[in-house]
Formats: sequence, structure tokens, C-alpha cells
Amino acid sequence: MAVLVTGGAGYIGSHMVWALIEAGEQVVVVDRLSTGFDWAVAPEAKLIKADIVDTETVADVIRTHSVDAIVHFAGSISVPESLADPLGYYQNNTANSLALIRTAVRTEVPNFIFSSTAAVYGTPEEDGPITEATHTRPQSPYGTSKLMTETMLADAAAAHAFSFAALRYFNVSGADPKGRTGQSTRGALNLIKVATEAAMGKRDGIDVFGTDYPTRDGTCVRDFIHVTDLVGAHLDALGYLRAGGDSLIANCGYGRGYTVQEVLDAVRRVSGRDFEIRHAPRRHGDIITSVADSSLARNRLGWSPRHDNLDEIVGSALAWEESLLRRNRI
Repeated sequence: MAVLVTGGAGYIGSHMVWALIEAGEQVVVVDRLSTGFDWAVAPEAKLIKADIVDTETVADVIRTHSVDAIVHFAGSISVPESLADPLGYYQNNTANSLALIRTAVRTEVPNFIFSSTAAVYGTPEEDGPITEATHTRPQSPYGTSKLMTETMLADAAAAHAFSFAALRYFNVSGADPKGRTGQSTRGALNLIKVATEAAMGKRDGIDVFGTDYPTRDGTCVRDFIHVTDLVGAHLDALGYLRAGGDSLIANCGYGRGYTVQEVLDAVRRVSGRDFEIRHAPRRHGDIITSVADSSLARNRLGWSPRHDNLDEIVGSALAWEESLLRRNRI
């Protein structure tokens, strides 16, 4: 049996492919390479350049490789971009996912793991870590597009012999500790990615959107999770579903929040370099505080993160930026 990874040439997807290969899995990747890179895919995996809306190609891949699980990363991930292009996000994240889910049901793939997001919650009404029972009130088309896909998965699982795990990511950062892959997309908007690029001189500084929020230093608070730990949660979810576990939705975060300013201070400290920090007005769609309660993932999936350290996350991201500099010089 094989695992199909959509978007497996992208940031999180490429880490997942390496982890699956290390776990002894057969892996096939479907990626249209719009933002991903073929060189980021582990050489032991089979890479097929295609779009998930090409349902006949995807169905053929599933049958040819005896796929028993799909891990779905393909999609768009920027809140500001989704506000500017909402229909594009509903197409790429929701409609395209519908095509993939329909193909999975038609070809009788029993297990499906979906890349969801904490953006489905919006700004919580109550203080404290967010649980899966927290009301979902997304503040952007990005969050809404992911929540709609979760709903489609739940309805499909109720009607067919099909189980899913939707993992709601908090702020994914860092890079493979072995230096094999990392966040490589030009113009990426992840805070740690942008800050490490600024520290490496790839940007002329960084904008902080809003410094008057009701937090300890006026900047937004986020739960930053190392990409390696996030991938570990996917491996645990795969084992859980294959063992007959019921469909579930689970948060993936550490339960620890850092302000934007604290992250920038960490990048300066770990890199030993200074860079310009510009204060800008609040940005529409930004959530003030987003911190995970990941008890469900820990208890039901047996997830046990190992990289809950901001300096380690930043250090791995900086190491990846240095490797990209070397790559681009060749």
C-alpha cells in the first residue's frame, strides 16, 4: 500500500514525504509545482506533476500504486491574499478539495488526512487555549475555505466507508533538522520566514501590523509549532486511522504563545544580527491571540512533540535560509 501526498513538493508536504520515507512507507506525490519544488521531494518518492482537479489522473495514481491513504496539503495559505482574492481561495482550497474527496470516495481510499488551520476559530470569545469545542468563526476566506472542507469530509465520512483526520495547524515554522527541506517559497508571509530572511539580508526589514493590541507588548500572540513535530502528528494520525480509529478533528500546537515582538527578538538573538522593524497599522483579518489546547492529539493520537523551543525553531529556519543562499549561488 502507498500514501498519496498532495502538495508534497511544498513546505509542509515535503517534510511529510521525507518522514513517510523514513517510516518505510511507499509514497507518491501529486503536485502541480505552482509554489513547490521538485528538488524538495525525497528521491525515493514518485513525483507526478498534476493538479488534484485532474480527477482521472489522480484516480489512476491511486489504483496504480494501491493507495490506502491520502495526506492532503495542496492549497493556498495566506490570510491577506484570501481577503484580496476570496473566490480564488474558495476555488483552490474548497472546490479543488471537493474534487479530491470525490475521487477518494470513488476509488475507495479508506483514510484521508487533511491540512486544516487554526484560522477556522477566528478570535475566541474566551481567554485561554483553544480547544476543538471552541466555536468556529473564521475571519478570512482562508479560514472559511478550510472549514468548508472539514464539513465536506465529515459529511463524506458519514455517507461512505471513509475516515478522516483534520489537523488544525497553529503557526508552523522551522525547517528539517537534517537540512533536507524547508520553507522555500518566494514571498512567503510566515512571520519566522520573513524575519529570518530579514536577518539574512534578503529583505530590507519587516513590518509589524499592529502594536496596540491588548497583549503583553501590544503585538499579536501566536503558538509556533516546529514543522517536524507537525509532521509527527500526521504520522500518528495515519497510524490511528489505519488501526480503525474514528474520524476526528484535532489541534496541533504547543499550548504556548509568543508575541510577534518576542519572535523578532528571538531571531535577532539567535542570528546575532539586527534588522529594521517597522510598525504598521493593524491588518484586517488578523487574530489577536491564538494558542492551542492540543490535549486531543496527545491523548487520542499519542502525539508527543519534541521540538517545543522557540530558539530551536528559529535556528532551524536560519540554517535553511543559509542553505538557500548557497543553493542560489550555484
